[in-house]
Amino acid sequence: MTPRVVVHADRLRADPSRVVAQLFLPGEGVASTHSRAAQIVDRVLALPGPVVSTLAHDLVADFGPRHVDTVDLLRANARAVGSRVQSTTPISDEQSIVLGATFTAEYAIEGAALCNPSAVEHPDQSGLQPGQLRVAVALRAIGEGHVSSIEFTEAVIGPGDAWSFVPRRSPVATATILPARWHSSRLRAALEHEDQVNELTSWVLDRLPPIFTGVDVEAAIAALPPELLHHRDSGVALNTLRDMVSSAYIARFDPDTDLGQRVLLPAAVEEHNGMEDARLVRFTADDGSTAYRATYTAYDGRDIAPRLITTPDLVSFSIHRLSGPSARNKGMALFPRTVGGRHLALARTDGESISLASSPDGFVWSGATLLNIPVEPWEMVQTGNCGSPIETDRGWLVLTHGVGPFRVYSISAILLDLDDPSVVLGRARRPILQPEGPDREGYVPNVVYSCGGIVHDGRLWVPIGIGDAQVGVFSTDLEELLDFTQASRTPALT
Repeated sequence: MTPRVVVHADRLRADPSRVVAQLFLPGEGVASTHSRAAQIVDRVLALPGPVVSTLAHDLVADFGPRHVDTVDLLRANARAVGSRVQSTTPISDEQSIVLGATFTAEYAIEGAALCNPSAVEHPDQSGLQPGQLRVAVALRAIGEGHVSSIEFTEAVIGPGDAWSFVPRRSPVATATILPARWHSSRLRAALEHEDQVNELTSWVLDRLPPIFTGVDVEAAIAALPPELLHHRDSGVALNTLRDMVSSAYIARFDPDTDLGQRVLLPAAVEEHNGMEDARLVRFTADDGSTAYRATYTAYDGRDIAPRLITTPDLVSFSIHRLSGPSARNKGMALFPRTVGGRHLALARTDGESISLASSPDGFVWSGATLLNIPVEPWEMVQTGNCGSPIETDRGWLVLTHGVGPFRVYSISAILLDLDDPSVVLGRARRPILQPEGPDREGYVPNVVYSCGGIVHDGRLWVPIGIGDAQVGVFSTDLEELLDFTQASRTPALT
């Protein structure tokens, strides 16, 4: 019997008032024989002093409450165009504010859509009533140009059969971006993944320490033999190497900000067109320590790639490439612990089925054991996971999604063996949730989708994106769902 599903009333809707301020360069990307920036700088600096003073005051009063450290941000954007300042007279602080504001634009991070949540146990469980659990929720926010970012919010489960989203504070907080360290073996694997191991990159790799930073890479490049440095293909190889090294970074938030204020904006070249669908999981290491990990899809406007986030506290995030033959498509979902001494993940290497990948370190992924293929009418287009496997005493519960006629997205489940997750113990033959009634409508119609649920007090709680326009949640009795999933075995895979 299909388990009883409760779709709860509390909803989180896209809020166009959640904005960040970014450097704005008029005419950027348009071929021109002159700089518009230089002309704009001249206009700003030609303004009379009283006009500048009034304008600076009004800009700070109007936009200051909408952002964190607004004045510092405007000064930084003024410095960004400082090379266009022709005057030898130092510009005043008020001129710097006006100049920076002229080269600043607001971006509504969820102005288009809000969707695809995943939930984990929050690191702070203080101040709750008996029976309650605080959860951290990762969200996909979509703004102008369909560019995605990763946001966060909080919710409280309980007491009893209740879910409540915590109101999100403003202003939105962005992270300070810092360079990350690399392991030389992982850089080599990443270059191999992109077929970019050649004479130049091999020369640099051989001269890097086991753990290095971008400074070490630049030192190795500076020592390149002239024959390699000036070879006709060296420019492309150097750009590839530098982009790859800079693709790993640390995003650090002010710890005084709320989780619901924080947003991870695209920072690396390969994710400039979006950071999509973070599948957040609380990971327990072999020594018993816990931290948070997430995979997400990076999009550069042409290609996609799975990437990894690790964080001990949801304040400082280390972001890194994933590589290997099983790290080539959307929708990787990490297991919450190692199995048999190896990291495991659900993948979709063929674009339409769920497979099992493994890794010795969580960065380089191989193997593609097929677990689940499209069989039923409601999944004829493709199937994939809805987040990390959930460990139960009866097996690994995997929420799945299927895409069928009219591109309708439904949610179902499979069950994997605890000790050998390549063994499928059961497969639900019907959806447990499909879009119905008003929930069919949205930015993308006919979609219910999740990137990960959580178990609390015997119930499975699953936050869902609804039509890519709002985020809700459903819950169901865990044992009922396991019975339903285990009642029929999976068809033979072909």
